[in-house]
Amino acid sequence: MTPQRPWRLAAFALALSVSAGNALAGNAIAGEADKPQADKASTDQPLGVVELFTSQGCSSCLPADEFFAELAAKENIVALAYHVDYWDYLGWKDTLSRKENTERQYEYMRAFGSRSVYTPQAVINGRSHVKGASRKEVDGALARMESSGQGMRVSIKVSRSSDRVTIDTGDAGTGPSDAHVVIVYFDPPQTIKIGKGENTGRSMTYWNAVSGIQTAGMWHGKAQRYELPMSVISKKGGCAVLLQSVGKDGLPGPILGAALIHKP
Repeated sequence: MTPQRPWRLAAFALALSVSAGNALAGNAIAGEADKPQADKASTDQPLGVVELFTSQGCSSCLPADEFFAELAAKENIVALAYHVDYWDYLGWKDTLSRKENTERQYEYMRAFGSRSVYTPQAVINGRSHVKGASRKEVDGALARMESSGQGMRVSIKVSRSSDRVTIDTGDAGTGPSDAHVVIVYFDPPQTIKIGKGENTGRSMTYWNAVSGIQTAGMWHGKAQRYELPMSVISKKGGCAVLLQSVGKDGLPGPILGAALIHKP
């Protein structure tokens, strides 16, 4: 579904405060009890990242949301659902929508040179977009990028101790040398019954609905360590770590590496 009326959005800006601190890769965490333990849910180099732009008020989105639930259950896929707000005027305000999610979609629109946004839209590895309800298109894009070297090229290892989550990014080798370390928080699964609009009376369980985005630091092509307080993760359903290049115009670019951090 494509919006039927124009929308004027503010420039892409994330107002969330940065709670992640940078630390040298050689820093040690004192105490046996605080020694980081590998996050079993994380994968150093997953197959890819699927960012679904969806809405509870869009009738075309239900099949995409069902397919997305399958993607979210896969350990080798980083799946994130951005609920947008521009379909709220149809009669139902998406309970998971955020203005920042809509802004991210418009930023991708500009980065891809597109003229409009639509739902359900799936952005694959920050490089291209396909129809979010099409299993063939999503799976095909992931496979093509993996085989052509446009998949997750930089490893990200996640470990946790009693009070922090440690994120270790790998070395780029001969690849890109600059990217943002983006933390994308998401909610635990929620079942919502839709009371108005095109999907009146339908109930859907929504997975990995994005609730916040922040930039934790810069990556310059070399192995580096970042830390997040465990208290921040504990308040969310979890988060994804995206190593995403950003153009000089500030638009999001290819995602070079990714990992999931689930709530303890």
